[in-house]
Amino acid sequence: MNAVTAEPILKVKDLSTTFQNDKAGLHVLDQINFKVIESEFVCILGPSGSGKTTLLRCINVLTKYDKGSIKIDNVEIGYTNDDEDYRKERSENQLSEFRAELGMVFQLFYLFPHLTALENVMLGLRKVRQLSKIKAADQAKYWLQRVGLTEKINSLPSEMSGGQQQRVGIARAVAMDPKVLLLDEITSALDPELVGEVLEVVQKLVEDGMTMIIVTHEMSFASDVSNRIVFMDQGKIEIDGTPSEIFDSKNERLNTFLKRIKK
Repeated sequence: MNAVTAEPILKVKDLSTTFQNDKAGLHVLDQINFKVIESEFVCILGPSGSGKTTLLRCINVLTKYDKGSIKIDNVEIGYTNDDEDYRKERSENQLSEFRAELGMVFQLFYLFPHLTALENVMLGLRKVRQLSKIKAADQAKYWLQRVGLTEKINSLPSEMSGGQQQRVGIARAVAMDPKVLLLDEITSALDPELVGEVLEVVQKLVEDGMTMIIVTHEMSFASDVSNRIVFMDQGKIEIDGTPSEIFDSKNERLNTFLKRIKK
């Protein structure tokens, strides 16, 4: 695994957000604080409803955050300044620029059904990165080869397995050369026999030194591959540490969660 440098590429400080319902606000994230260093691979664990996916969506500015700060390379992503009393939301064009620097792979594949694997990967390269058709095709072919799908470049999503579609999704995100790659439960919609092929791709990206945050329930993978593990519960970070610190922890809530996962 590549050595981790000292400079944080992502800083989340005092992050809070509330979802409104008919009666009262539901506090989904509550004073979240953590940093991610370049080339670091961070796994986020926690029970359903603990705020894991919401945290990733806030980082990728797909969900607005009420309070706090999210910075990439020391630049606030959701607002034009740091003053919470007077800050202004960024325009959609500005948010799109930030999203281009924050690749995201979702639980569901979200491939365009009428486009081939190659065309799905090329789309962002052409529309967002403004690459020529030839350069976009070359880059897309490279990443499809890296995820083991050379023979599927001209296949439609309907002609691929779930694992193959998810690997196209990873290739599509990584081809954009994001500063941070966000992975949200990318194996949970797959048949068990397909999980390994997707995690193998992620492990190769870790070895390449890509900065990544993954929400997962794959405990062995988190233990063996990650630099750090963050455990969330009820919208808060309960514990943040190395895999050995996490799995040797005496934290009661964490151990209850781990026992349930192992059943």
